Amino acid sequence: MSNSSTRRTLACLILCLSTITPLATANTPASADEATVWNLERAYWRYVQANDLVAYRSLWQKDFLGWPSVSHAPVHKDHITDWITSQTSQGLSFQAEDPIPAGAQVSDDIAVVYYRVTYKWLDKNGKGNARTIRVTHTWHKHGKTWQIIGGMSMLEPDISL
Repeated sequence: MSNSSTRRTLACLILCLSTITPLATANTPASADEATVWNLERAYWRYVQANDLVAYRSLWQKDFLGWPSVSHAPVHKDHITDWITSQTSQGLSFQAEDPIPAGAQVSDDIAVVYYRVTYKWLDKNGKGNARTIRVTHTWHKHGKTWQIIGGMSMLEPDISL
């Protein structure tokens, strides 16, 4: 192999690796804190599905303020389970798919995550309409504990025509 051929091959290899490496790491957590927050987001949906309101409430900081898609106004922590109890009191059970991360940013003791999740409220026959929402949560770290301090959700727009 000639020198110029070797250089072209090496340049091509470097170019390919520089393109592949960001793609390979794009879906991996940037830090242990980010991984922890994503695990807490998955736990959030498991707690709702299990109707474990005590564990669910433990995810929220006492001074939380957020605007759930099912509420006409922002709510504080004392109303964070209303969207769950309003359905379970009617005999419905909750089923959710795994959240689909859209983005995250961790800066010191603050983390912001964006994702979509699809869920259903099921009647006694297992029937229910699927809904997909977009979720934003802002987490604050106290010592080693992360808790949600703010958030917002909205129904995913139906863009099918």
